[in-house]
Amino acid sequence: MSEPVGPVGSSDPHGSVLADEPVTEEARRWAHLRQQVGYRLQRANVGHVLAAFERLDRSDALGPHGVGLLYVVPADHQPHGFELKLATRLFLSSPESDDLHRVLVDLADIARDNITRAARAGRRWDPLGPENSLVNGGDMALPSTARYVGVAVTTLDSEMGRWYPVARQVRDQPLGGRMSMFDLRGQCYALLTDGTALYVDQNRNRPIGDTGIRCSKTLDPDRTTYHNRYANLTEQGDDNTRQMWAQLDVLHGVLTDHLPAWRPA
Repeated sequence: MSEPVGPVGSSDPHGSVLADEPVTEEARRWAHLRQQVGYRLQRANVGHVLAAFERLDRSDALGPHGVGLLYVVPADHQPHGFELKLATRLFLSSPESDDLHRVLVDLADIARDNITRAARAGRRWDPLGPENSLVNGGDMALPSTARYVGVAVTTLDSEMGRWYPVARQVRDQPLGGRMSMFDLRGQCYALLTDGTALYVDQNRNRPIGDTGIRCSKTLDPDRTTYHNRYANLTEQGDDNTRQMWAQLDVLHGVLTDHLPAWRPA
């Protein structure tokens, strides 16, 4: 996934966009949202990196993996009439939270249990809380008009290597070393309610023109015919990555079945 980004866009299983397809306002809103998700996740991952590096090897050290819930709220002052919100869940470092696959499986189980218990009590569970919250940071206080639009993973493991040894190498390098914490990379993965899959590379040293966003659907609906090599994004990568996509999809399914989803007006 480190190859330079090319034109991305897709509205069919083969990843091709036909020049004579009409472009709807709904398509433009979804494309705008996908871009906003990519940029928002990059910023969130930067914050994750800096906080985890500052607390590295302390008693309150942060784990390398986190989860984000994506919401849309109406916002007339915005170009497309909505604003993206992100509520996050980061974990203290532990053997359990250092295992991303276990984190995703456990969160899906917790969400199912909370939904069931709330229904038995005649209530509707809200992952934002205040009871049995699934998140502990970001945009947790949202209006009743907020609508769920997707779930994301932020991870500090990257192509540089596993988080702990890479971060310690940067921290412990001799004074005046070549790298700083701002050179540390991270990654994000997201699934949206329209079937979009996104991969986001957080790397300030990317080549100029490479946004770091890989998307299974179009980011530019007004572009004419081209091929999207990321149309089957969740099937790409190694076994570990594909397994992560599958587990993220399970959590996404639980939340999608339970929460009111965003529909572009």
